[in-house]
Amino acid sequence: MSTTQILKTKEYETIYVLRGDVDPDTAERVQTRVNEVVARENGKLVKVESWGRRKLAYPVKKLRKGVYVYVKYVGKGGLVQELERNLKLQDSVLKFQTVVLAEDVNASAVTVDPEEVKYTRIEAAEDEKEESRERQLGLVDFGEGAPRSMREPRGEDEFVDEEEAPESTIARAEDKVEVKAEAKDGEKEG
Repeated sequence: MSTTQILKTKEYETIYVLRGDVDPDTAERVQTRVNEVVARENGKLVKVESWGRRKLAYPVKKLRKGVYVYVKYVGKGGLVQELERNLKLQDSVLKFQTVVLAEDVNASAVTVDPEEVKYTRIEAAEDEKEESRERQLGLVDFGEGAPRSMREPRGEDEFVDEEEAPESTIARAEDKVEVKAEAKDGEKEG
């Protein structure tokens, strides 16, 4: 006796998260792949929304931001398996989750608005210069490239402007330079 499994048409939603540093072309390729899988598995896309770059709830693969994309579609159970398999193969996809919205849906009664299915292209990531964890904790030496207010003075008089400083301060700074030069000369001779 053979049993055949009849797959009912269901309504699903999948949210997938791309790497935060993903370029717009790669994001579009992933969505094109999703569209192809849904079409190949005899499903219907109902809605596609790009929610843009957002902060992740917790770091994933050492990344703090991701691009969220919401996809709503109608199809049979095999469609979900194939879609998730394809998402796993994409390097730029960090996470994804699929939820059943409705069971036993009449696929022919589902109307699709072309504007709802159109993927909106994400903007290129602006160079967000987030402070590294070491800089936030003050563990990094602020060198020459840092703003003057953030640099550590190397000597007593490093940040003294000649216009603002009294003559005696400038003279002391010059004397220190001469003394250091004489000390180095004395070490070479001895």
